Amino acid sequence: MNEERAKQLIKGVLTQKRFEHSLRVADVAKELALRYGASVDNAVLAALLHDYAKCQPRDQLKNQIIKYGLPQQLLQFHHELWHGPVAAKVMEIDFGISDKHVLDAIYYHTTARASMSLLEVVIFVADYIEPQRNVPGIEEVRELATSNIYIAARKAMQNTIIYLIQKDATIHPDSFLAYNDWTNKM
Repeated sequence: MNEERAKQLIKGVLTQKRFEHSLRVADVAKELALRYGASVDNAVLAALLHDYAKCQPRDQLKNQIIKYGLPQQLLQFHHELWHGPVAAKVMEIDFGISDKHVLDAIYYHTTARASMSLLEVVIFVADYIEPQRNVPGIEEVRELATSNIYIAARKAMQNTIIYLIQKDATIHPDSFLAYNDWTNKM
């Protein structure tokens, strides 16, 4: 799938606000891919498609988790985590995307995981730091992303974990594993 086809595809399923977010994530992903040596084409494609399922109703996401044989454990966590895995499966099965790196970048863009590929980290960070995002600590993550994407990813995950703890929310185990992996590599 090329960039223009991906844009057409998401424009048909996302709200205007979410569509514009995806375009901004793609711009940031392109910059990060160029800076760190990841595939620019794959970064732009994964960034455009990362939120493909974001606007689907919760029941539809739940049905697709079951339909596509995704881990049932997902259903134990907040529904905001469901759209990445669903989008990855839809892209693979319904749209024929076979590049594992692109699919994994879409799948793990919210939870992250240990031993992420460079492309996965690019999408994770790009989604976090896109220009319209405004969360506590984001300027530090943006600055870190200019010099070390892994330290930026670790800080973004640290911010996210702290936020979720303060909200008394459950945290997906992959997020802790990602944080520990990046911490151990420092």
